[in-house]
Order: sequence, then C-alpha cells, then structure tokens
Amino acid sequence: MFKKLDKMLERYDKLNELVGSAEVIARMDEWKAYTKELADMSETAEKYLEYKKVNKELADLERDITSETDKEMKDLMEEEILSCKDKISQISSELRVLLLPKNPDDDKNVIMEIRAGAGGEEASLFAYELYRMYVKYAEKNRWKTEEIDNNSTELGGVKEVVFSISGKSAFGKLKFESGVHRVQRVPETESQGRVHTSTATVAVLPEATDVEINIDEKDLRVDTLRSSGAGGQHINKTESCIRLTHIPTGIVVLCQDERSQTKNREKAMKVLKSRLYDYYQSQADKEYSENRRSQVGTGDRSERIRTYNFPQGRITDHRIGLTLYSIDSFMMGDLDEMIEALTIADRESRLAAGFDED
Repeated sequence: MFKKLDKMLERYDKLNELVGSAEVIARMDEWKAYTKELADMSETAEKYLEYKKVNKELADLERDITSETDKEMKDLMEEEILSCKDKISQISSELRVLLLPKNPDDDKNVIMEIRAGAGGEEASLFAYELYRMYVKYAEKNRWKTEEIDNNSTELGGVKEVVFSISGKSAFGKLKFESGVHRVQRVPETESQGRVHTSTATVAVLPEATDVEINIDEKDLRVDTLRSSGAGGQHINKTESCIRLTHIPTGIVVLCQDERSQTKNREKAMKVLKSRLYDYYQSQADKEYSENRRSQVGTGDRSERIRTYNFPQGRITDHRIGLTLYSIDSFMMGDLDEMIEALTIADRESRLAAGFDED
C-alpha cells in the first residue's frame, strides 16, 4: 500500500508544478487534464501527508522518551504516543478506503429506465411512483432531469418511462438502484382489501459520451412512426416518433416524447449510446462483472432488490438486509439513508475482498 502511496505522492508533487507552469497554462486542454488528475488524487495525497506527519511525531516521541528522566513528562509523552498510534490506525483505515479502485462511471450523468412488471395496472402505477421518487431525489440534490420517453396509461401509471438525470456523481449515487422493485399494498381497485404484490424494473445506465461510443450509420436503422399514448390531440397525427435499431446488437430505442423528429432522434441517440456503452462494458469485461457480485448484488435487472410494503410502512433492501420504516418520505425522494448504507456495504465488501498492497 505504501509503495503505491509514495508513487502517488511523487505524481501529486509533479502535478502541482505542472498546473502552475506558464507553459502548461498556455495549453489549456493539457492544463485542464492535469487539474482534473490533481483534484482526483488530492484527498488521498493530503491524507497520506497527514499520515507521514503523525508517523514522524510518533518516531520523535519514541526516540525522546528513552532519554526522558522526569516521570510526569514521561507520562505525558506516553499518552501522546498512544494518541499518535490511534491516529495512525485511523488514517491507515481511511487510506485503504481511498485507495479502493474508483468506478470511472461514478461521476457521469444517468439514463434511467423504469418498466412496469407483473401486476397489471397496479404495476404501472407503482412504476410511475418510482419515477416520481427518483425525480424528487434528483431535485433534492439539485440535479437536472429530462424525460426522454413515456408510455403512460389512462389511469396515471406508466408502462415504461426513460429519463436522464444530470448532476455531480449521479451514477455513483444511483447505480445500486438497478433491479426488480416489489410493492405490496392494497390497490385502490381492490374491493375486499386484499394486499397485492406487483413489480417494476429499474435500469440505471451511465450516460455515454460521443468519444466513448461511435455509432456507424450503416449499423443503424431509423424508422419514423406515429406517436401513441394515453391520449391528447397530438397523438397519432404526425410521424414524430423515432425508433432506432442498432443492427449488430439488436438494441432498439423508441422515443416519442417531443413533437419534433429531430429532438426525438437526439434523445433516442443518447439512450442508444448509453445502452451500447453498458452492453460493451459487460461484454468486454467479464472478470469485472464477476467481481462485482458483492454484498449489494450484481445490478442484474432480474434480481429482486427491494420490497415496498405499504400496510407496514416499511422498505426492505434484500441485498443488505436493511429495513426502514419511513415509506412516505422515502417515496418522496428521501433516499439518502438507503443509498449511504448501500455505498458502505459495497465498500466494506470490496475491502474484505482485499487488494494489492505492494
């Protein structure tokens, strides 16, 4: 671990020189790249500098105490030695966490896809409530949301909704939401008061950039269709709906949210690139896919991850065994406690798996 930290500190010092160089500042793209690299490692570097400082204090105390004859002073020095050892132990633990490999997608924006599963109209209503929940959570974080496609039902539910969330660390916060969400409650249409179980699936994809995904036009089939939905004057009158089919993978994206073909195509391309990015990542890195089968699960969309039990007012995440009794505030976007617990569980599971300490 400390060899890695020493190398990182050398790079950190070099980067500080580079970002202050007039020659580098004149090359703005290069300067921005160095600045980002410096920012990414600054927390770890500063923590390691703190470790080295406390370690030096400990070494000085242990050297000086051997020649100290005053008992009162010696007692004080022994207390300081214990304090330094406690600090070193704490800082070492923090450094291990900071050295865990970071997911390069964590800082990206998100494409979220929510689909009604088993349960008919009740599943569609639950899918809409999940959509609203994530929009509320985004608002609390001052993130921007944009609807890309919405296949709604006459009773106010959604069969499928696709939307983007743009903001700092959006994917890092929401990546554990992928999977099957199950609801248990009495539907409004249930006359005998029986609890029904319905499901909805959530997919969380990091938004891909043009640099990461380059789609060859010959691999793309574009179809224009008439929009369809629960109602409205615009429905079924103009061919503004865009369907993109990526021929090599068979991935299909439909977008009919906008009245303009051009805007719908732009939104559909954004979704297609993110789906392709997710597809190629999983295809090209099987080892990573296996390694992430950790305590918080795989992110597989067929995996049941959470139950929302309305009669008991509880939400249970099955991956970490956490139950919260705050379903009303949770459904209004108060997800911080759950997301923090999932993040900690993932970190602890990766620490338990160990990493190279050379």
